[in-house]
Amino acid sequence: MSVVTITKEAAQTRQAAFALKRLAPKFVAEVEGLDLSRRHSDETIARLRAALVRHKLLLFRGQALSPREQRDLAARFGSLHIHPLIENLSAEPEIIVLEYGEDRRLDDSTWHTDVTFIDTPPLASILHAIVVPEVGGDTLFADLGAAYAALSPPIQALLSRLSAKHDFAKGFRPDEKTTPDYADKWTRTRKTHAPVSHPVVRTHPESGEKGLFVNEGFTLSIEGLAPDESAALLEFLFHHSRKPEFTYRHRWQAGDVLFWDNRITQHYAVADYWPSRRRMHRATILGDRPV
Repeated sequence: MSVVTITKEAAQTRQAAFALKRLAPKFVAEVEGLDLSRRHSDETIARLRAALVRHKLLLFRGQALSPREQRDLAARFGSLHIHPLIENLSAEPEIIVLEYGEDRRLDDSTWHTDVTFIDTPPLASILHAIVVPEVGGDTLFADLGAAYAALSPPIQALLSRLSAKHDFAKGFRPDEKTTPDYADKWTRTRKTHAPVSHPVVRTHPESGEKGLFVNEGFTLSIEGLAPDESAALLEFLFHHSRKPEFTYRHRWQAGDVLFWDNRITQHYAVADYWPSRRRMHRATILGDRPV
């Protein structure tokens, strides 16, 4: 009788079974039975990616991820972004730190899609809750595919012909001073990150679904329109895209991981917990040029 020996590494990369539980009618699902700290097989990663495309936002409860494990997980889905302004971990620069508490108050939250101010905005983000307040500090998400689908055909046709400018400086002021070297980082970023143009309606590269691709955090203006026309149309789209029927509100628990499709969602961090502390680690996966 032959004996087959399975190494620890091989055992850890075997295909893992997991279940999906829908959390909202249109999007969002909880993934049950998966330990994200382990290295999973290519088949499991492919199934997770398919679930992300289908549900747009995935929740994993009770995860204990080191920064390196979070980085390595994110890297299975693509190249990682290093943010030019937000504080990161020196040992793992791909992991940014979102921390607010008594000495640093977040009071200017906006609805946004991550890093739309670059030519190839992120495919997705993976956010790990390290410390959460006893109450408050929720994050809201909006399904931009559902928001687009709810528009009338004439408005859809108009938007499909338009592009908009996105700029980091709309979301990051030069005087924020979140870290001692922030002003220098801002100046360097201004030199290397000119405003970019993206379509107002984006076709998802994997699902083919159309979704709005403007956000209050980084979208400056719609190209080709007069300033008052651009402002009015953007204001309408910003308000329309965050109607309650398109949104999901997540109440964090320590150890939660949220994995969202940045190509067809936007989100808002509710700043209602000061002076309690909230610390998150985020890995950001680069995507492709919106079309």
